[in-house]
Amino acid sequence: MRKLLAVLGIFFSAICSAQYPSKPITTVVGFEPGGGTDTTARIVAPALAEQMGQQVVVENRAGAGGNIAVDVVARAAPDGYTIVLANVGSLTVNPHLMKLAYDPMRDLAPVTMAVVFPNIIVTNPARMPAKNLAEFVKIAKQKPNTVTFGSSGVGGAGHLAGALLEEVAHIDLVHVPYKGGGPAMRGLLGGEVDCYISTPVAALPHIKSGKVLAIASTGAKRSTALPDVPTIAESGYPGYEAVNWYAYLAPAATPRPVIDYLNRELGKVLRDPKAVALLDKQGVDPEPTSPEALAAYMKREYETWGKVVKQKGIKAE
Repeated sequence: MRKLLAVLGIFFSAICSAQYPSKPITTVVGFEPGGGTDTTARIVAPALAEQMGQQVVVENRAGAGGNIAVDVVARAAPDGYTIVLANVGSLTVNPHLMKLAYDPMRDLAPVTMAVVFPNIIVTNPARMPAKNLAEFVKIAKQKPNTVTFGSSGVGGAGHLAGALLEEVAHIDLVHVPYKGGGPAMRGLLGGEVDCYISTPVAALPHIKSGKVLAIASTGAKRSTALPDVPTIAESGYPGYEAVNWYAYLAPAATPRPVIDYLNRELGKVLRDPKAVALLDKQGVDPEPTSPEALAAYMKREYETWGKVVKQKGIKAE
């Protein structure tokens, strides 16, 4: 299969680069509508389409913590017409948790980082009485292995942020993985879990409406969208940091001229004041990079989270 893709890559390099793009481009997202990855993709897609003069379709392929979507793109024709917006979990964490059909370092071509941001711990006040992280930890210590936290999936940033909180706060929580941020937020609102370690995108509307309470941010600094919410580090656990990120990638054998074209056009969108303002409202910070910079970042994250998975003994559920 890889030899065939390599041959296809050479073929497409010869005929596609000058004509690209000549038909709609599909951005595959590994989660259901309503979550952070999906929202980010749908903010970028129309602006990218306008620039390139071709439709950009967002296709949701939810399941397995984003792995299904990444596998779909890893196996797609390397012609630049199928790309993925993937997160830290499916690219640098899940390879340490389970046997995957793809190797993110070998079967994908980095295009650009999209956004980087902290997650937010939000609770359902009707189910969890804690008003801040200190009270949350106190309740968790009083009731070990009963307080539940939802995430967008096994191995995702929310899951790891919760595992890291367990370690630094010396508490035992129950992880409840969902098939994306949208379902996880619905689970929290429906009283299925005590808290959800959410993207700002998914959490902001419900925080503003008062349906959920934000008690902490997982980043080294406060979220620009929620400046009044303290970080976990500020809340008594210095040095704590667990950020989330989304990046665009293509099949590994995609011709370099096509990768460079996508990098350039996505970079324009991610730097455009209109798109930046929309993304800022969702609590995510655009950080477009070169393909090489993204590859180096992925390698560092792969090594970092591999150590955390091993030390915590995290297993696929």
